[in-house]
Amino acid sequence: MEELQVIQNKIYEIRGTKVMLDRDLAEMYGVQTKALNQAVKRNFTRFPEDFMFQLTNQETQNWKSQIVTSNTIKMGIRRNPFAFTEHGVIMLASVLRSEIAIQTSILITRAFVAIRKLVSTPPTDKITEIQQEIKELKEYIEEAFTDYNDINEDTRMQLELINQTIAELQSKKAFNDKLRPRIGFVK
Repeated sequence: MEELQVIQNKIYEIRGTKVMLDRDLAEMYGVQTKALNQAVKRNFTRFPEDFMFQLTNQETQNWKSQIVTSNTIKMGIRRNPFAFTEHGVIMLASVLRSEIAIQTSILITRAFVAIRKLVSTPPTDKITEIQQEIKELKEYIEEAFTDYNDINEDTRMQLELINQTIAELQSKKAFNDKLRPRIGFVK
């Protein structure tokens, strides 16, 4: 799974197409970029425009501003890199003809498929689940506040009854104190 994440981080969108650059593919296939490009040039008919294209100067400038890597202005490249679509990556495996190339192209294809799946069906289930949890929390909080207010209302009524009872007892005591004859020596 970690390998797929590494590959997905090397997939860029250029000209509205998900692509991988020649230097990233060369690194994954375990060959030099120069060797990869030579193999592509020897089999150029296998790579039509929808499988591979070369970035223009403007695209390279935009690409350099988005990806901070090298310290040189040209990012260590002498020519504009080639960009390979998913089909171009699969074709590369047949051109390079090594076991590493085959295994790597399988992983890359899985990464492209995972990205396509993610784009076509966004994780709405997670969003719906979170929305449901928020709704349930709101209902719980409203219910808790209602109970709290009911308790406060009940408590206020009980306190009023207690105060009223105390006031009645005090008035009775004062009345009883006046009516009672004093016992003892009177001067």
